[in-house]
Amino acid sequence: MYNNEIDSFLERHNYVALEPRAALIDMDGTLYDSMPNHAEAWMKMVSEIGISACREEFFMYEGRTGASTINLLFNREFGRDATEAEIKELYHRKTVYFNELPPVEPMPGAAELLRFLEQVGMKRVLVTGSGQSSLISRLEHDFPGAFTEDMMVTGRDVTHGKPAPDPFLMAMKKAGVSPAQSIVIENAPLGVEAGDAAGAFTIGVTTGPIPGAALKNAGAAIVFDDMRTLADQMPFMLYALSTQPRNLN
Repeated sequence: MYNNEIDSFLERHNYVALEPRAALIDMDGTLYDSMPNHAEAWMKMVSEIGISACREEFFMYEGRTGASTINLLFNREFGRDATEAEIKELYHRKTVYFNELPPVEPMPGAAELLRFLEQVGMKRVLVTGSGQSSLISRLEHDFPGAFTEDMMVTGRDVTHGKPAPDPFLMAMKKAGVSPAQSIVIENAPLGVEAGDAAGAFTIGVTTGPIPGAALKNAGAAIVFDDMRTLADQMPFMLYALSTQPRNLN
């Protein structure tokens, strides 16, 4: 099971084998069903300052830092980067609008996945482009013991967010693992691209409107339909990852 996907990944990255010891896990759209609220908050904020946008595009921007998203929109609309003051004020405004919306729920299957990873001794590192403290502060309540403060990488910790590999490389350093010892779990193309660029076996999960083909094209080694399916399949996936060497014939 999964032998073709794993062998293809090993060949593409020129690895002989994998030894998964750490799971590097996205937050929005992966642990929480939060992307609809993020898109709603972004749309409200940008419409107030005269930027034309569509709701769906913010699902594609997922993984970027807030500053990167604002600069992308400013360059498209105004032909320039936003100032530091503008970024601070506009991201704060977007955060306020997000917090005014009904609380988001944990993604079905996320808690089961995290419990299994703990049971088998996998280190778990949160890797999010978000600086949304309202969600980050909920992690311990919703997923007790899953992440310690020293095992988190947020949008405030890196200069270059996803799709650059930097957030995942930082996560590997925190966990004390190599790329060949890491798996990434992501639901957005930019995050998948970052995980693959960092050299990790990257799993895509289609939890929103982005089709699985877009995740595959971004570099996902394998794509699952939802987090619950991933949780159910993770024991088989880890076994396959740990036991399948590259076919060098």
